[in-house]
Amino acid sequence: MTFQPNPGERIRINGKAYTVGQHPAAPGLAYAQAGRQGIVYQLIPVEGSPHEAKALKVFFPKFRIPAMVYQSEMMEIYSESPGLQVCKRDVLTPERNGDIIAEHPDLLYAVLMPWVHGVTWFDMIADQRQLKRTDSLSLAKALAGIGSGMEQRGLAHCDLSAPNVMLPFFSEVDLPEKSSAVELVDVEQMYSPKMDRPDVLLTGSPGYAAHRTVQSGLWSPYSDRFAGAIILAEMLGWCDPQVVGKAWGESYFDQPEMQNPCERYFVLKKSLEHHWGSRIADLFGRAWESQDVSSCPTFGEWLVTLSSINEEQLLQREIEVAAAAVKGESEDEDLGADMLALQTDASEAAKAAADAKEKPAATDTGSGTKGQDNGVVNRLFLQAREMEQKGDVKGALEVYRSAHHFVPAGSPMQVELEAAIRGLEDELNPKPQEVETGKIPLYRNRKWMAIGIAALILIGGSGITVNQILADRSESRQKEALASEALAKQQEEAKLAELLKSEQDKQKQAEEERKRKQDEEAAKLAKQKAEKQKLQEQYDKQAKYEAYLAQQKLSQQAKEEEKKRLQEQYDKQAKYEAYQKQLKQQQAKEEAARKAAAAKAKALQQKRSQQVVQLIAYYNQAYNAQKGGNTSKAREYATSFARLYEQDAAYFKSVGKTSTRANGIYKFLANAGYQLPNV
Repeated sequence: MTFQPNPGERIRINGKAYTVGQHPAAPGLAYAQAGRQGIVYQLIPVEGSPHEAKALKVFFPKFRIPAMVYQSEMMEIYSESPGLQVCKRDVLTPERNGDIIAEHPDLLYAVLMPWVHGVTWFDMIADQRQLKRTDSLSLAKALAGIGSGMEQRGLAHCDLSAPNVMLPFFSEVDLPEKSSAVELVDVEQMYSPKMDRPDVLLTGSPGYAAHRTVQSGLWSPYSDRFAGAIILAEMLGWCDPQVVGKAWGESYFDQPEMQNPCERYFVLKKSLEHHWGSRIADLFGRAWESQDVSSCPTFGEWLVTLSSINEEQLLQREIEVAAAAVKGESEDEDLGADMLALQTDASEAAKAAADAKEKPAATDTGSGTKGQDNGVVNRLFLQAREMEQKGDVKGALEVYRSAHHFVPAGSPMQVELEAAIRGLEDELNPKPQEVETGKIPLYRNRKWMAIGIAALILIGGSGITVNQILADRSESRQKEALASEALAKQQEEAKLAELLKSEQDKQKQAEEERKRKQDEEAAKLAKQKAEKQKLQEQYDKQAKYEAYLAQQKLSQQAKEEEKKRLQEQYDKQAKYEAYQKQLKQQQAKEEAARKAAAAKAKALQQKRSQQVVQLIAYYNQAYNAQKGGNTSKAREYATSFARLYEQDAAYFKSVGKTSTRANGIYKFLANAGYQLPNV
């Protein structure tokens, strides 16, 4: 019977009990994922942790190969390598798993392996989920490290693409320590010098296959270099919203664009150079312009270049962005304090004005200097900002307070941390709003202000004193505002000048680097040309010598053949008659064979015609059963269609709309909710 488990159904394999997992996006359906060669089901251990879940891969009949047992035994030695945990595989065989295979024949040579938690890189691209720069770098370094380790052992995945790259980095399940941020799946086509060549070879996935690759298939230690370069470039470019917005769909590039000049290539390369430097962009360009996969950059080159990127600088930039936001909040609080100071009584006016003047000056001075490179403070600051964004206000407040102990007094970071702490404390313990209670503070009460002014008039003997105080305060505030505005303008002009100079220096360095590379490339080409010419001369000499030897050999052979010719003439007459007789017999046999072959071809054509008619009938029956609401009957007809179709798939694929019907049948078998088209 066909293997179609329900969620929660128990299954025992090799003495251990599992339950079939439920699809998170479709309650009531088994957690299954269809691929090129079969369907993968999630099995959750009855006794064990969630991260110990297994994946049961049930192959389609065409891919149920007995040699899978030997292949899995050879692959198990690679399961300890980073990113290759799915190489720890257990194949279900009739000798060890006869009972369950007898109950479910589709499980013959099925594979049990670790379930990899997390999303695929395909999901990240399809959902257009932009990454942080630090996350982009972490994923790219992890993938480059996996590829470098595989190349050092002579291994290659041979079908590297977005759906086959899993990201436990974003898993919601708690994973063991030292788990890899990236894992590779679908390793049935993996190349190893210790394993046999597969019967069916893949030519790569759309969006990741080089159009210059030999179409006979990929199976060599260099097979992953081009596709790996594309995925690495995607990961590094996914921190740029412009690159994310340009994505084709299921991959960044559309297959016809591969290794051709196109807008997406130039956008991605420019983004890589802007965010990660010219060395990363050059590696991507080498892969894109390569003539074959062996001339693409190695994963080791990618790893060395990525490891040279300073992660502390990336963190510092994120801190500066976060600090700018905190500084804006701090300045708003300072403005509120100044407004409050203006409403105090006349006896404290001078002190309030002085405090209000000193505080912005200190803030402006702090903003113009660079913070100290303190790794602990930086990490605590970023952690608190993330907790604050997630709504964990109490946790963020505690982390801010912890970071406050490590900063020196009077530093810009201390000002920013104190502002953040005050803001969170006000958020956790909000003060009652005075407007809502209807009570007005004394210093805002008009009656009190009139009494105060009258008292000042009586004490001073004249209204000139009050007017003078108010005029002085107004003039003082105007002077402070003008001075602050002039200082801000001066700082802005200085920053612009510094940025302009920095940009000019970068352009100059880039131009010098480009010229240097052009000179190196010209020297390299000249050297290659000279070496090529030298080799050509050696080839010409060798060819002439070989031609001379061939001529001598021919002359010697001619003499020997002349001696044999006379003897052969006497033998030819007798052999000629025997030959004529044998020729007639051979012609008779060939004629009989031709007739038999024609009859066999005719019978085969009749059989195929009948099978095509039967396939159409099965499809129509499945379609009508599904329309009638009889899903189980529709699945039986669909299964019959699939079995008959796979007997001669190469022929059926070219007949009419049989291929269209087959695509619908396979989608229906993989997903019972799929509606068969009316073909």
